[in-house]
Amino acid sequence: MSIASGLHGRHLTRRLIQLYVGLTLYGVSAALLVRSGLGLSPWSVLDQGLAEKTGLTIGVVSIVVGAVVLLLWIPIRQRPGLGTVSNVFVIGLAIDGTMALVPDVHGLTGQVPLLVSGIVLNGLATGLYIAARFGPGPRDGLMTGLHRVTGRSIRLVRTAIEVVVVATGFLLGGSVGVGTVLYALAIGPLAQFFLRWFAVPEPDAVSTTVATATPAGVILRR
Repeated sequence: MSIASGLHGRHLTRRLIQLYVGLTLYGVSAALLVRSGLGLSPWSVLDQGLAEKTGLTIGVVSIVVGAVVLLLWIPIRQRPGLGTVSNVFVIGLAIDGTMALVPDVHGLTGQVPLLVSGIVLNGLATGLYIAARFGPGPRDGLMTGLHRVTGRSIRLVRTAIEVVVVATGFLLGGSVGVGTVLYALAIGPLAQFFLRWFAVPEPDAVSTTVATATPAGVILRR
């Protein structure tokens, strides 16, 4: 095996690990927000509202909603990637798995730490799976696709989608609270910070480093 092919293999392995760890932690964070009882992220409000009406678990509803949103990509000609399809299933499974392990918490002394942990973990998870560069999640792809088709700004499209999602979820019985507001304010800066932290260098950049650096330097730079 050549040095270049070995580096490309490690590069792909790292990206895959980041993708699936990130998606799993995203599901865990969503479940923590549910257990905090202080408000959910916009799409989780919809998931919880539909779960209340259908009797399905939030994780299963998340998978169904993700699949439906993915179908909406067809008319706007968005192309899914491995990360897109994985997003639909892994997050939902992680939500239900975490919900089975973490009990309801009562009282602000337990709820607030759970809320803060869920929001920070969500930002970290977002940075992990987006930095892996295997394609956007179904909901993010819908946003960028509508931006491209309509010519409207990302901010406007995202705001419009999330207002509709939150309103619908709330009417169905989803939880909207201080956690929803804190999530909306914090998730952008957190995701941006962790995206920089978990950025995966391009293979070509790594190969150049190998050619010019000492072995110790290569290990440190990864």
